[in-house]
Amino acid sequence: MKIIENSLFLILFLTLFGSLFFLLISSKILKPIFQSEENIKNSIKNRLHELNIPTSTIKINLHLLKKDLTDSKSLIRLERIEKANDSLSYLYNNMEYELKKEFENIDLEDFYLLDALKSSLDKFEDIKKDTIIELFVPNNVVLHSDYNGFIIVLDNLISNAIKYNSKENPYIKISFENKVLSIFNKGVGIDTKNIMLVFDRYFQENSQNIGYGIGLAVVKEFCDKNSIGINIESFEDGNRINLNMKSILN
Repeated sequence: MKIIENSLFLILFLTLFGSLFFLLISSKILKPIFQSEENIKNSIKNRLHELNIPTSTIKINLHLLKKDLTDSKSLIRLERIEKANDSLSYLYNNMEYELKKEFENIDLEDFYLLDALKSSLDKFEDIKKDTIIELFVPNNVVLHSDYNGFIIVLDNLISNAIKYNSKENPYIKISFENKVLSIFNKGVGIDTKNIMLVFDRYFQENSQNIGYGIGLAVVKEFCDKNSIGINIESFEDGNRINLNMKSILN
């Protein structure tokens, strides 16, 4: 079992490293080699597809291994591998979306806001721990937008809400009212002078040593592209981010 576990982790690492390395150098090295943008695009898409093959294979084999195992320690190890593989699959989906966004037209579609929220929240079931999450969103709100891009926005906002929550009484409230989607989380309020700076890539509040990475920059980019108004309100007991959805309401 230990050999299987080590082998699967090695496959995950080598696949991820090789694919990311390829994508990083492709624009600089492949451009003079290939004669057209179409060749570059196809080469990257093919390599991205290769990344999905081992993750799918690992997922199938994990499912088969679970059927034959009864030892609790071995099952725990399998669950860890499964989570790592899920993370790799999530990365693949994001990379595929970014590629499609660059080279192709994104299809807009109708979907329910509540369904999108539940889909995003499900991904954080294992890491939210004791965080209480309350959802006040009608089940009849329909959006017309880029579904995958919108899910990435929700993933980033919910991830931040969990990560920067109160340690004592972690709490998140997600609500929709007057065409505005709001996500509130308890915790340390953002300094008012830094409210708009949090949308900059790699912004960090020195006093709190809190880094928002590129997550909110990605959110802001999507909102600007889709005419979604976005703002952050800071309170003594937490922060609330508001998205005005009127431009994508169906």
